[in-house]
Amino acid sequence: MNQLTRATVLGIAAQIAMVVAGHYVPAIANLFAVGGMGISALVGWFALKGRPATLAAAAGGGALSGGICAALGIAVSVALGDVPASLLGLGTMSSAVTGAIGGLIGRSRG
Repeated sequence: MNQLTRATVLGIAAQIAMVVAGHYVPAIANLFAVGGMGISALVGWFALKGRPATLAAAAGGGALSGGICAALGIAVSVALGDVPASLLGLGTMSSAVTGAIGGLIGRSRG
């Protein structure tokens, strides 16, 4: 399993854990936006951590990893009835952007 895949799988687990916890704990649900984008930023960073990559590859890899894990987490939250389905697009795009930022921070300039 490569680093990008590993980061994405860990991000999916973290996003789903957050939304399931938020389903039962309103204080966590209040942090879905910040928490979800934060997870995606960390996942983007981890996906590119120490890897030499161009700016475009780093941003793209981070966006892919961060966006995928967010989309699945949001889909679970929609299925649980905690957020509207209309949030799927906006939330995924926002998390893809933070994932891209994380990827840019994590890449090696070597």
